[in-house]
Amino acid sequence: MSITAERKTELIKEYATGDEDTGSPEVQVAVLSERIRNLTGHMNAHKKDFHSRRGLLMMVGRRRRLLDYLKRKDEERYQALIQRLGLRR
Repeated sequence: MSITAERKTELIKEYATGDEDTGSPEVQVAVLSERIRNLTGHMNAHKKDFHSRRGLLMMVGRRRRLLDYLKRKDEERYQALIQRLGLRR
């Protein structure tokens, strides 16, 4: 369900805006999107796992808030990020 440290490091390197960047909205959204993809696969197999469903919904909400923040601050970065991640909206 969770992502490995190696995969998280790859995502950070891929979406970072600078050399030591780990907290930019782009990085946070990319890591959350990976976790959401993994948990969605788990939910398909375990439909009655309501505790994990709550965690999934909380992650989706956090990603949505980060994307809204990025859209308010810089529309171009927002459009580029959702294009790269293949997200709708």
